Parts: sequence; structure tokens; C-alpha cells
Amino acid sequence: MYNNSYKADSEKHKVFISYYHKGNQKYRDEFERLFGHLFINKSVEEGDIDSDNSDDYIKHLIQDDYISDASVVVVLCGQNTWKRKHVDWEISAGLNKKVGGYSGLLGIHLPTHSDYQKNEYHSNNIPARLADNLKTKFATIIDWTESEETIKKTIQVAFDNRTNDDLIDNSREQMEDNIA
Repeated sequence: MYNNSYKADSEKHKVFISYYHKGNQKYRDEFERLFGHLFINKSVEEGDIDSDNSDDYIKHLIQDDYISDASVVVVLCGQNTWKRKHVDWEISAGLNKKVGGYSGLLGIHLPTHSDYQKNEYHSNNIPARLADNLKTKFATIIDWTESEETIKKTIQVAFDNRTNDDLIDNSREQMEDNIA
């Protein structure tokens, strides 16, 4: 899963954390508490975006003000993350060269996910765009961990994979609605 280009003193990468706010906020907070010193957080914070705004406005705001400057998108995969349109939009933006260049892509199964600690993933219960890029080997997926070493290495792997842009699959239409 890891490559040899990781160095202990590697630069801090700009990371956008994508997740289902309602179901997984505590894991997002814990991820930042445990590992926030390892990266520059480019994520949307609670209250940054008014949910009363139009979908198009929100989509462009996330792309232009957050993801355009991120080098890696980390997707925290809870049981219902795959159903959320904003997560799909965020992954799509990270894979769109026009939105600041390509971002690496890393999925993390949360302990609440049915595939957690099974050493596998099922494409029907993770975000479809993440599954597409796991199939092409552009993206990586791991289980939730509190290991600083594992997070450093997998973020570095995702960052390094940005150069494999021929493996990116961003062909599917963006979700228009949440599934649940």
C-alpha cells in the first residue's frame, strides 16, 4: 500500500476532509485533533457555508475557496457517506484539473462502516466516485487508525498518486440529490 518516496520530514500537504457532517462530525473532529499538526487543513468548517444558499453557489464556493488549494482529499467513509451529494461534489472537484489541479484521493473507513476491519471495500457502500478511483488504483482506502505513521504515509501516497492522472475516473455525472 505504501511507496518508498515517503520521507519522515516530508512537507505538510494541504488536505480537504470530506465527510457526512450529520453522521460523522465526531470522527472529523478526532481526525483533526489527532493529525491536524501533520497537514494544512483546507476543509469547510462548521458554519462556513449557509445551507440556505443554492446548490450551484455552494458547489462553486467549495471548489473555489477550499478544494482549489488542496493537494489531497481525505474522505471519511461512514455507513451513509456514499449517499451525500456534497461528498460526491467534493471528490469530483478534487479530481478536476480545472479546480486547481488534481488532488490525491484517500478514503478512510470509519468504525461505523460495515467494511471496517474487513480488509476490503464494497463499491455499493462507499461514495461511487471514490469506488471508481479505487478500481483504477488512483485512490487508496484504509481503515480508521490513530497511527500517525500510517496517516503520514497514506497522505503521502495519495499526494504522490496525483501524477498518475491517467488513472483518474471523474466521468460519472455529479449527484443532484442526497439518496437518504
